[in-house]
Amino acid sequence: MYRIPGRLRLVGGICLALISSTYGGAADVRAASRAEAQGLPPGYSTAVRGDSHDFDFLVGAWTTRQKRLKATGAGSSDWQEAPSNRHCAQTLFDGIELVDQSRFPDGSPAGLFLFGYNRLKRQWSLYWINVKTGQPDAGTVGGFTGTRGDFYGPDEDPKGRPIKVRVRWTVFDRDHVRWEQAFSYDERTWETNWISDYTRGDPKTLCGKS
Repeated sequence: MYRIPGRLRLVGGICLALISSTYGGAADVRAASRAEAQGLPPGYSTAVRGDSHDFDFLVGAWTTRQKRLKATGAGSSDWQEAPSNRHCAQTLFDGIELVDQSRFPDGSPAGLFLFGYNRLKRQWSLYWINVKTGQPDAGTVGGFTGTRGDFYGPDEDPKGRPIKVRVRWTVFDRDHVRWEQAFSYDERTWETNWISDYTRGDPKTLCGKS
């Protein structure tokens, strides 16, 4: 679904350990300054922490409205609509693991999100498994502060170019959330290349549950 095809890489096995809407003024500036001083894109950190209940909001059924850039790392502003997938998310192991199944509008499988919370590090790890390969991508780590969650990690784009990845979740209310993916090619700026707006749906209709 979300991860652009080609950004897939085996990370161990399938059994993976399944930031207020802004950091807030001064905190955002400090985070950006630290990242710049280290030669990293604004805010980038693999030490962002969260809470084990960060993704409680995602449990249930959703429909999505998506758009993505036609070309990444090329200075493009040409967006295209992507399939409006449906999602069914459920928790495991007392809520510290979450599985989100994504299906195309015709019901065929698109892929699988895996979310795993590390109690010791107080971090979430997020992975996307493409149905065509059955393999997870490199993943991102992080957590929520208020209604915004930021997750970061290194990877490669479809052309094999090294990138930094940012995945951002924003919770607007109980029934509306947004997922965004951005890449940094120059270690200074972010290019958002995929946006998916979630709207809560009926589990019986979308997931076959009563």
